[in-house]
Amino acid sequence: MTTLTAGRPATRRAGFDGLLRSEWTKLRTVRSTTWSLAAMAAISVGLMSFIAWVIMRQWGTFSPEDQAVMAAEPLQIIIDQPVFISQLIVAVLGVMVVSAEYTTGMIRSTLQAQPRRLQVLGAKVVVFAALMFAVGELLSFAAFFAGRWVMSDHIQVELGDPGIARSVFGAGLFLTVLGLFSLAFGAIVRHTAGAITGVLGLILIVSNLTILLPGSWGDHVHAWMPTNAGQLIFKPSLPPDTLLTQWQGLAVFSGWTVLLLVVAGYLFRTRDA
Repeated sequence: MTTLTAGRPATRRAGFDGLLRSEWTKLRTVRSTTWSLAAMAAISVGLMSFIAWVIMRQWGTFSPEDQAVMAAEPLQIIIDQPVFISQLIVAVLGVMVVSAEYTTGMIRSTLQAQPRRLQVLGAKVVVFAALMFAVGELLSFAAFFAGRWVMSDHIQVELGDPGIARSVFGAGLFLTVLGLFSLAFGAIVRHTAGAITGVLGLILIVSNLTILLPGSWGDHVHAWMPTNAGQLIFKPSLPPDTLLTQWQGLAVFSGWTVLLLVVAGYLFRTRDA
C-alpha cells in the first residue's frame, strides 16, 4: 500500500513477519546451507553408524575391560563423536549467516529495505535458531536410534536409561546455541575467514588449552569456557568433582551467547554497513 507524505510516495515497510520470511528464503536458497546440512546428516547418522558397525564387528578382539567401558558409555560413540565433528559445520554455517551478506554487499540492500537494524538481526537469529533446533534434534535422535540398532547385539541402551533422553535432546540444544554463538561472532567480525578462524580457534584450541592453567582458578576458567560448559548437556553422567551440572553448563554457554548477541546487536546498529 502506498501513501503520500510531503508530496512523495512512501511504501510501507515489511513487518517482522516479512523479515522472517525474507531471512528464511535467503537461508534456504544458499547452496552452502544445503550442503552443510547434508554433511551434518552424513556425519551424524551415516559416518557414526559405519564407525559403530566397525567397532561391533571387532567386539571379540577387545579386552573385557574395554568392552565394559564401551557398554557403560555408549553415547561416546553415537552422540559425542558426531557432535564433535558437526559442531565445526554449525560454527561455519552460523558465521556465514551474517558475514556472507557483508562479503557480497547484500547487507546494504537488506538495510535499505528495512532500516530497523535490530529487527533485521533479530530475524536472522530467530530463523537460524529454529533451523538449528529442528535439524539438531532430528539428527540427534536419528543418530541415537541408528546407533542403538547397530550396537544392539553387544550394547543395550534405551532412551529411558538414566540421563540418556536428556543427553540426546541436549545434543540438539548444544548445536542450536553454538549456531547462535557463531552467528554473533560473524556479526561482530563481519569477515567470514576471520570469524570462522576465531570461532574454531576458540572451540578447538583455546578451550582445550585452558586445562593447562594451574590451581583451582584454572579449573574454573576451563569449566566456564563456552563450549566446555555447553558440552556437559549431552553427558549422561559427570564425575563428582565436576564444577557444573549439565544444565548449569548449558546455562553458562547460553549466557556467553547472549552476551555476544548483545555486543553484535550494538555494533550492528551503530556501524556503517
